[in-house]
Amino acid sequence: MKKIPMRRCLATNQSFPKKDLLRIVRTPEGEVKVDLTGKLNGQGAYLSRSMEALQIARKKKVFDRALETEIPEEIYQEIERIIDG
Repeated sequence: MKKIPMRRCLATNQSFPKKDLLRIVRTPEGEVKVDLTGKLNGQGAYLSRSMEALQIARKKKVFDRALETEIPEEIYQEIERIIDG
């Protein structure tokens, strides 16, 4: 049996299979991107695919702390579009 990689959502602090989470990455160039492939180079942070988790992340600025950079509003809007489907 193959082991399923688990990751922790920064907002809810719950563990989920890696494929069920969104990865937000700060690239070595300092850009912040939403990584749908899970393979972009750089520092990554995970968020569960729910509006509640997004609201918590935005309110508490968990990505700003985890990625050590200011997260632009466009990134939050992109995450919202992905969650809404």
